[in-house]
Amino acid sequence: MTEVTIRPMRAGDAAEVLRIYQAGLDGGHASFETTAPDWAAFDAGRALAYRFVAVDADGAVRGWVAVSPVSSRPVYAGVVEHSVYVDPAARGRGVARLLLDALIVATEAGGVWTIQAGVFPENAASLAVHERAGFRIVGARRRIGRHHGRWRDVVLLERRSPVVD
Repeated sequence: MTEVTIRPMRAGDAAEVLRIYQAGLDGGHASFETTAPDWAAFDAGRALAYRFVAVDADGAVRGWVAVSPVSSRPVYAGVVEHSVYVDPAARGRGVARLLLDALIVATEAGGVWTIQAGVFPENAASLAVHERAGFRIVGARRRIGRHHGRWRDVVLLERRSPVVD
């Protein structure tokens, strides 16, 4: 794969973002969701300032990262939950790490002090890239939800900014 660059996500990326999202869901270890939302729902649920895509030299989207607020309460204004998805053809090539790094820089600049995520324990690649990006495992929620007819655990991760007070 050629080198990728990170840029803000645009509405014109919708089809590729949702395709990559669905590919992740189809893999069975990305989310409790089974179907990617339409663009209107995706767009409404994620903070505009913290949405990025990785694009290759041909302009093809190879991955994305986005955040949602965890609460409307003011005390949690600096806490977000993120999702990161990589095109199956680009996995294992550092795309997720580039996206996480861009997200960290942007959220810290915006005053976000904690980024959190929930990851299925079977998703070893996601757990590893998060730990390399400075996330720590907080714990696990056992049998928190059913997915394809079976109970699933979720590993909770967080990254507390060392620069946002």
